[in-house]
Amino acid sequence: MIRCNICVIMEDLIYKDECYQIIGRCFEVHNVLGHGFAEVIYKDALEIEFLDYDIYFEREKGYPVNYKNHRLKRMFNADFVVFEKIILEVKCVKAITDEHIAL
Repeated sequence: MIRCNICVIMEDLIYKDECYQIIGRCFEVHNVLGHGFAEVIYKDALEIEFLDYDIYFEREKGYPVNYKNHRLKRMFNADFVVFEKIILEVKCVKAITDEHIAL
């Protein structure tokens, strides 16, 4: 099942309108595809939803990571950056747990 981490803390949302749009597209993907696919399938479907609804996004956007004044060789790759300010990580799990949430 595709889940949106932003659903976890709805009362604390900074970008409520944008998050509601994202959540709506996530639910549409889940309603159409159901469960059982690999994450990449849901990401591909979500990309179509974002394009169809003119929601600006970047997929697999890389961010450099520094550790003790050193740039690491690997980057953090966000599944989606939506509206230039919301990082969306797609997870195919039965339930979102604390280990899935990075605040």
